[in-house]
Amino acid sequence: MAGIDDNVGRVLDYLDKQGLTQDTIVIYTSDQGFYLGTHGWFDKRFMYEESLHMPFLIRYPREIKAGATCDDMVLNVDFAETFLDYAGATPPKEMHGRSFRTLLQGKRPEDWRKSMFYQYYEYPAVHSVKRHYGVRTQRYKLIHFYFDVDEWELFDLQKDPHELKSVYDDPAYADIRKELHAELERLRKELGVPEDTGRPLRGPQAKGGSGPQLVLPLDEPEGAKQAVDRSTPSR
Repeated sequence: MAGIDDNVGRVLDYLDKQGLTQDTIVIYTSDQGFYLGTHGWFDKRFMYEESLHMPFLIRYPREIKAGATCDDMVLNVDFAETFLDYAGATPPKEMHGRSFRTLLQGKRPEDWRKSMFYQYYEYPAVHSVKRHYGVRTQRYKLIHFYFDVDEWELFDLQKDPHELKSVYDDPAYADIRKELHAELERLRKELGVPEDTGRPLRGPQAKGGSGPQLVLPLDEPEGAKQAVDRSTPSR
């Protein structure tokens, strides 16, 4: 962290000295957050807030006010379109994102998104995170774990920001649950998300096998760089 901080400072100092600050866009972003025991998990990939968030800092004095923040919903699929916008290029029509340049100027388009779709489907696999998809709005989040389970979770992020208690079966949230289900289906259709059967694949997984897994035996120094296939053999 200290090395990053020092060298970002060197870049910014160079821009100042060369008179390039006003015309240079500087962006710092990173991967998603990590669980360190949160929700009883480690790693990431789940749709909970800790790993759903990504840092994004940008400096462009010509257009962006220093110290400004944006609370609107921006996704990593928007990054490319935003960069292309600043470069004066037109993004391909098949890209799913949208430039958030106007948001950074403090102007919100009336049709800006109010929800986002998420899906993780790499299971069975190394990380052992169950397949799930869901929708998040500014206040609520609906998650469906599927494939070899069928569980729904609903969180009120205003009342329960740490997502400690699902209110999916709470009658008080019946209308919210219905609205989120409808929004989830709308997003799936809009994004062209292929239908998933919600059932285990044919083969060893359906018979109780673990499926293909590559395990790095880090507790065995002499074989630390050797990937071991411990999946159930196909028949």
